[in-house]
Amino acid sequence: MSFDAVVFDMDGVIFDSETKVIECWQEIAVRHNIPGIEAACHKCLGLNYQATRERMLARYGRDFPYDRYKKEMSDLFHSRYDDGRLPLKPGVRELLSFLKEHGKKIALASSTGRAAVTRELQDAGLYEYFDQVVCGDMVAHSKPAPDIFAKACELLDVNAPHAYGIEDSYNGIRSAHAAGLLPVMVPDQAPPTAEMEHLSEVILPDLYAVREYLLQRL
Repeated sequence: MSFDAVVFDMDGVIFDSETKVIECWQEIAVRHNIPGIEAACHKCLGLNYQATRERMLARYGRDFPYDRYKKEMSDLFHSRYDDGRLPLKPGVRELLSFLKEHGKKIALASSTGRAAVTRELQDAGLYEYFDQVVCGDMVAHSKPAPDIFAKACELLDVNAPHAYGIEDSYNGIRSAHAAGLLPVMVPDQAPPTAEMEHLSEVILPDLYAVREYLLQRL
């Protein structure tokens, strides 16, 4: 079917950032003797700050100093990857240029806060590709709730069934599906499951394959 817009997640879809965040958390975990941090991070993929905080407190206890450890992790991450050093996922520039060339609307629906999203997109020279940017601190409920994808479609002035949602995480696919978009899973940290196969329009290996898929639907 034809489509009017594409709504992208950011971490793990546009940037190869989820692996870097987990690596930084692992260093903090060694520093503070935090067990099972990689598994904990995987449970939080696609969630905003508040939802992630609640998951971490539920796992490690209400006295777990999450805010302090999160700041340490963020400081480490930004020291390594700010100023355009955060690696892009292969094919992202080609896909964004392709969509612009064909007059498709483009939005971002990221659980990350707006300040960080804006800085990272600008540093990478990608910000101008997006007609709308919706972030985790701009909606009431985190993924897997539909709020963020629904807001992106509202701002783009497109009907959700005529928009593709590109996601890598389970919570992201659940969110895009709940909002009525056509979810496309491009796995990063989380391998496809039977649930993801059911909820996704298609599962593709990378953004080059997404471009070819969308080319067939112009």
